Amino acid sequence: MPNYDYHCEKCGDTFEVFQSMNDRKLKKCPDKSCGGKVNRLLGTGAGIIFKGSGFYGTDYRSDSYKAGEKAEKKSSKEQKDKTSTKKKSGSSKTGASKPKSG
Repeated sequence: MPNYDYHCEKCGDTFEVFQSMNDRKLKKCPDKSCGGKVNRLLGTGAGIIFKGSGFYGTDYRSDSYKAGEKAEKKSSKEQKDKTSTKKKSGSSKTGASKPKSG
């Protein structure tokens, strides 16, 4: 729910009211001793914040940036595969020989 700024024509007071977008605009000053006519002021308000997938700033990167990112991910994946292959091959070489049956 947004804050709305109002200005009283009679007492000159400017104030904020936290109200729903569906609420009616105030017509009278909330100061009981005044009761003058109020006007809602136009303001820039707060920026809209989009959350969730599809709204992040990097979702709309250029094609060249995306291509570079893919290449970087591919090279890091290849590096991980090489490391895991070395570990697997190293462990099979050091294994003990099978006992002879007989």
